[in-house]
Amino acid sequence: MKRTTKQRLVRLALYALFVVLLVALYFAADWPTIRQNFWNPGGVALSGGNWGDMITIGVKNTLIYTAIAFGGGLLVGLVAALMRLSPVAPYRWLATIYVEFFRGLPVLVVLLFMAFGIPIAFQWTPPGGIVGAGLIGLVIVAGAYMAETIRAGIQAVPKGQTEAARSLGMGAGSTTVRVVLPQAIRIVVPPLTNEFVLLLKDTSLLFIIGVQFDERELTTVARDLTTTGPSAGTSTSLIQAALLYLVITIPLTQLVAWLERRQRRASR
Repeated sequence: MKRTTKQRLVRLALYALFVVLLVALYFAADWPTIRQNFWNPGGVALSGGNWGDMITIGVKNTLIYTAIAFGGGLLVGLVAALMRLSPVAPYRWLATIYVEFFRGLPVLVVLLFMAFGIPIAFQWTPPGGIVGAGLIGLVIVAGAYMAETIRAGIQAVPKGQTEAARSLGMGAGSTTVRVVLPQAIRIVVPPLTNEFVLLLKDTSLLFIIGVQFDERELTTVARDLTTTGPSAGTSTSLIQAALLYLVITIPLTQLVAWLERRQRRASR
């Protein structure tokens, strides 16, 4: 038997096994119970179901929190990246300590520290209350990751660009702002979009520190609806939250893939 024929038969056998497993799973599953617990009619109804609160409160706040954390993290990350590339050693040391420290800590630990540790230790009331403290924590962590991304983007700009600008009489600061950073930003757009997706999911950790009713993000709304909503006692609201997260994140991840393909074509 030829090698290609043997490979084709093995592939067909694997496909057949996959189909058999799917059929077996279909007949073994208790579909009425699954439907009742994961897709309860009361929860998924367009009128009187869970969708209203999940979209008008959960999705709205999730997007707002993500935008705030991303914008703040981008600003902090840009400053930290420039400090890491600074010729002044203390600036490099300070930025390196910040980046390594907050990249090494779990996001949840930082959120708890900002929401409870710092306010208790210094008798400090964070702007925006408990949510404001959580967002500051997200900004700090996001800034540490974005700093490394931006630094890599700056270093990826060919040195000849800097040398050409300096030969035209541009100063170091002007060269960085007008020549290096615009090219670096184009390079780091795909990874920064990935960071936006990660931040969007990290907002779900805010439920740990406790938020007010109108400040709840999507995960908190879904959790509350498991006990008080029209599908209380089931996991329907969690499935709905997962679907809404996917509706938001899948287009963003596809955008990242498209941007990466475009960059690869441009670099050829």
